[in-house]
Amino acid sequence: MRTITHWIDGKPTPGTSGRTAPVWNPATGAQQAEVVLADTADVDTAVRSAAAAFEDWSQSSLSQRTSTLFAFRELVNARAGDLAEMISDEHGKVVSDARGEVQRGLEVIEYACGIPTLLKGDYSDQVSTGVDLFSFRQPLGVCVGITPFNFPAMVPMWMYPVAIACGNTFVLKPSERDPSTSGLVAELWAEAGLPDGVFTVVHGDKTTVDALLDHPSVAAVSFVGSTPIARYIHDRGTANGKRVQALGGAKNHAVVLPDAALDYTADHLVAAAFGSAGERCMAISATVAVGSAADELVEAVSAKARATKVGP
Repeated sequence: MRTITHWIDGKPTPGTSGRTAPVWNPATGAQQAEVVLADTADVDTAVRSAAAAFEDWSQSSLSQRTSTLFAFRELVNARAGDLAEMISDEHGKVVSDARGEVQRGLEVIEYACGIPTLLKGDYSDQVSTGVDLFSFRQPLGVCVGITPFNFPAMVPMWMYPVAIACGNTFVLKPSERDPSTSGLVAELWAEAGLPDGVFTVVHGDKTTVDALLDHPSVAAVSFVGSTPIARYIHDRGTANGKRVQALGGAKNHAVVLPDAALDYTADHLVAAAFGSAGERCMAISATVAVGSAADELVEAVSAKARATKVGP
């Protein structure tokens, strides 16, 4: 049985907890791997490594950071197919959908490649007599990302490219349901020349998350997931003095007016509702049909929903 390990201090490591969880193949229902789960000691090792790496990385030149980011971008682009296959194997979405996810993540990496311009500060002369005003941006330290199962490549890529480009180090706690993508990403960072400890992956569950939220060397936390867990992450993290952004669930609506092209609209409503089994942040779960659009729209959506192929 394949074992998926952490990535700490620039190399894979099983940790010391002895805890594991199964990783399933959604297409067959069979277990295809096991993933190690970090305990408090493993988290401490990971965060200490990231904190040590921060000392040098935060002082690295913008040219060094952008050079590493450009190299990473090329490697992710070259291995996009492999990443998509991993996502499909563990999450269950079709490969074409998974490739789209990787492409969306690449857009953020490309944005981070422009960090020299994005990090520029401001200067104002003589804001008061004999007083000039400077503003500049500085890295925070160790940043943590806690990410969901539905986009194992894209959502982490919302976080770590910009955090690392700004001079922070980053500890990723991906979903234990589809963890392999993060391991390959860590390998690509290393191949791109990122120093050891700047990007870290720890797998785990609530025990792992609590240890990250409580660790004194963690400066900031970013989370994407359900609203109850977002509240928990925010409350516990901020109580420990950390900067926290916690993105919870949403209820997305579509409004269909009487003059809408109903067949076209029904196609897109069904795709938005059922694509990737509805496991998307922007899945349409409620439609408001205005006036005379209602009855015909219900018939069209019902017919297309019944014709939707589910499974192999």
